[in-house]
Amino acid sequence: MVEAAINTEALGRRFGELDAVKDVTFAVANGELFGLLGPNGAGKSTLLKLLTGQLEPSSGRCLVLGLDPAKDPIAVKRAIGIVPELESPPSFLTGREYLHFIGLVRHIDDIEVRADRWIDYLDMRDAARTPCKDLSKGTRQKLMIAAALIHDPPLVFLDEPFSGLDPKYQHLLREYLAEYLARGNTIFMCTHILEIAEKVCTRVAIIDRGSIVAVGRPDAIGEGGEKLEEAFLRITDSTRV
Repeated sequence: MVEAAINTEALGRRFGELDAVKDVTFAVANGELFGLLGPNGAGKSTLLKLLTGQLEPSSGRCLVLGLDPAKDPIAVKRAIGIVPELESPPSFLTGREYLHFIGLVRHIDDIEVRADRWIDYLDMRDAARTPCKDLSKGTRQKLMIAAALIHDPPLVFLDEPFSGLDPKYQHLLREYLAEYLARGNTIFMCTHILEIAEKVCTRVAIIDRGSIVAVGRPDAIGEGGEKLEEAFLRITDSTRV
């Protein structure tokens, strides 16, 4: 495999008779914001779990920052950040206590400074003193974003990161991700929000029924001047004929 932030080669995952991910091959270069788009049930979350060592492949292989998630999932999880699809900070911890817990797990020496920075940036001062079980969906999402990025990893996986965020915090997150990329880091993002993908992604891949059916720049993946949404609908509709 060619060295890249992410490299997959004929990657597959089967559940019984279902090919949730089938013969997937692509590479994500260092410094890219790579978007994974697809209908519900297309295989996005399964692919993300394969890349982050949460599932073992049934076939093929992948490398993430030069590491094999199937062989050394702990090393991969140590090296990256992850925002899962469902926000799930521990219910019994306050927001600040959760960030401190992340700091202990990741051996971050200046966790207090970093926690304060994220609490201020995403306006989570009340959340810092509130048990996570009492936080709103949007605030829990902001907390998960902070936890994924607080150690400044070279690669972060974002599964629907804008879900539950109001326009103000969507804008703040987009600003931060642009700065994060400018420092040479890499982002792999699953999203249903095509307007955001069109604006922020370097390249996108469309997955449907477990297979990658298109890869390219958001402004070049369509035909005849199509917008990304139009190309997405045409491509996914054609796979179902």
